[in-house]
Amino acid sequence: MPPFLSPTQEAGRAFVMRGLAGPVIMLNLLRFHEVADYSAFPDLAPSTPISGEEAFRRYVVHTLPFLSRSGGELLFLGAGGAFLIGPGTERWDQVMLVRQASVQSFLAFADDQAYLAGLGHRTAALADSRLLPLTQLSIPA
Repeated sequence: MPPFLSPTQEAGRAFVMRGLAGPVIMLNLLRFHEVADYSAFPDLAPSTPISGEEAFRRYVVHTLPFLSRSGGELLFLGAGGAFLIGPGTERWDQVMLVRQASVQSFLAFADDQAYLAGLGHRTAALADSRLLPLTQLSIPA
């Protein structure tokens, strides 16, 4: 199966068409390259090779001000590993939860040209990823 590194137009359209109201939590599952691949972004490449994990750290540092300005926040960034329940062959190096105030604020954030200037760190870092938009449900009494 090919890696999933960015949304398709179809997936983006379906996300918008869901009509989600209120805050959206983005569940990110992240698998890193052992060595970051900056071949598509030589202007961002460090002078010596770095790990995919380090490239992703650079992406997070670059991204946080834009995320905050858009009304979003990083809720959780943690180490992953093998599933307790799930395929034994599947592993994720890190998991990240990001809250956005709304779909509109997420789209504005994702379209910010200054934010996009550092997106190459994410691309260089990731061997594969998943992004699942979540909305909170009421807990039954």
